[in-house]
Amino acid sequence: MKLASYADGSRDGHLVVVSRDLTQAHYATGIATRLQQVLDDWGFIAPQLEDLAVQLNHGKLRHAFAFEPEKCLAPLPRAYGWAVVDADGGVQREAGSISAPHQPLRAPAQGRPVLAAITGDLAAASDPAAALDALRLLTFALDWRIDGELLATQCAPLAVTPDELGGAWSGARLQARLLALHNGSKLEPRDVAASPGEALARLARLRALRAGQLAGAALEPLGLALAPGDSLHLDLKTAEGVSLFGAIDLDIAPDTP
Repeated sequence: MKLASYADGSRDGHLVVVSRDLTQAHYATGIATRLQQVLDDWGFIAPQLEDLAVQLNHGKLRHAFAFEPEKCLAPLPRAYGWAVVDADGGVQREAGSISAPHQPLRAPAQGRPVLAAITGDLAAASDPAAALDALRLLTFALDWRIDGELLATQCAPLAVTPDELGGAWSGARLQARLLALHNGSKLEPRDVAASPGEALARLARLRALRAGQLAGAALEPLGLALAPGDSLHLDLKTAEGVSLFGAIDLDIAPDTP
């Protein structure tokens, strides 16, 4: 299933289920109103959302509406924790506040794409297999840094269960293609691969993780020279061109006179 949090004036947004083709959505009211509720009681609530997703995908819900990604917050705006594991196993832990997929950036920064795993409860010293069992959802995020200091973490609109990734998910590993537009011009696509179970296990090596924590497997940095007034569109897609998590659209605030 694909889940999103629609902005409604609250800090956490309102949970919606999104169709497989990203055209339709339906409020999850009556099942859960926030994603954290689902993570806290996954075994009971997730099957109900799955049933709702099946009905939505088959066009059987009268109150479905057109999905509008620009209305989305991050799927889990107030995660219990956010940590990124580098390729060499190094860990950077940050605060849990995560920006919406269309929130402007205050200043140019260095961007690092991350495949983010949203976990259920995970015991300390869990191995990668146990970590995969605790993996609930995946999403795509960008860490923006200036001189190594985190400026913002921006998240794609959708959090999805691994089964929604189709052939892009194999052997507990995501293989996809990152497509980008910089000021409207296409950049060279890049193939990306990440193993979120390994990242979760690395974070749980010494401490338990609680439901609602995000663990990111770092991808290759963007390597872009951004300037005030620039725009950037990023989307992780399958080899067939299907968007996995929805796009991140970023505008850099222009210089003020």
